[in-house]
Amino acid sequence: MGCMGTGVGSTAEGARRRGAGGGPRRPELAQFLRAMRARLAPRDVGLPAGGRRRTPGLRRQEVAQLAAVSIDWYIRLEQGRVGVPGTAVLDALAEALRLSPSERQHLHLVARGEAPPIAYAPVPVADSLRVLLDGMPLWPAYVVDFRMDVLAWNAAAVALFGEDFGTGEAANTAWLLFAPGSRLRAAQLDWKRVARETVGNLRAQSARHPDDPRLAALVAELHGVSAEFAAWWDDHTVRTRSHGTKRLRHAAAGDLTVRYDVLATCDGSEQYLVALTPGDQATERGLRRLLSGRGELHGASNVRAIGA
Repeated sequence: MGCMGTGVGSTAEGARRRGAGGGPRRPELAQFLRAMRARLAPRDVGLPAGGRRRTPGLRRQEVAQLAAVSIDWYIRLEQGRVGVPGTAVLDALAEALRLSPSERQHLHLVARGEAPPIAYAPVPVADSLRVLLDGMPLWPAYVVDFRMDVLAWNAAAVALFGEDFGTGEAANTAWLLFAPGSRLRAAQLDWKRVARETVGNLRAQSARHPDDPRLAALVAELHGVSAEFAAWWDDHTVRTRSHGTKRLRHAAAGDLTVRYDVLATCDGSEQYLVALTPGDQATERGLRRLLSGRGELHGASNVRAIGA
């Protein structure tokens, strides 16, 4: 799971760009830093005005002071005459220049050729995502975070996965795949493939969020309930997918082939919309049968969300 613009897969490209003294992005870095300096006044960053200025914005020495770097180094950085800056010093510059999260990411990309570490910002599921779920009464859909905790879901997801989906122990899709006696685990006709992908995704998220206690606790819990999880975790496989096909067996709808797409938000909330759509006509008929008579096709709001 990922987000457009987060730099996934950019490390090799960044290394290519940096191969000969910084590559073609260095002029853009200088232009970007100058533009960010020019839009700030000393009062914006808590500095005295210091008399009349020939050009608008902060002086180079003021940026260096705020970022706790030497003025000589900062001048060379703007001129493209330094090596690849470290992530910590770039974050200090981003703070000094009052950059937004998108601007911080851009600074890392033009300076290093790769995206910065994730700055996680937990927020409730946006109203727009809930409206989107509500507008999908026929196809199962739900929102998860990077831990695979279910944050919001529609009635079609409940019809497919059970009335307890999104609540209690059924509030985490990784747990549902590995917990003994789980209906979702029993329903997976390609359980091994789906489960290994889930372990690979959690491994990738663990590297992105190494200090998250909830994620660490989930991994420990899964080690305790599943020998398969423990073995696959220890082989360090990293396997993430944003779309694919899976087969499910449902007591009422029969065997279903569904396509899944994982759509990421790009606001730092690390939320992902998972949408399931029929892979064939038999599955479409089965999903329609599941929802007939439940009221979800007749205008009733069909979204549930944590904290709603």
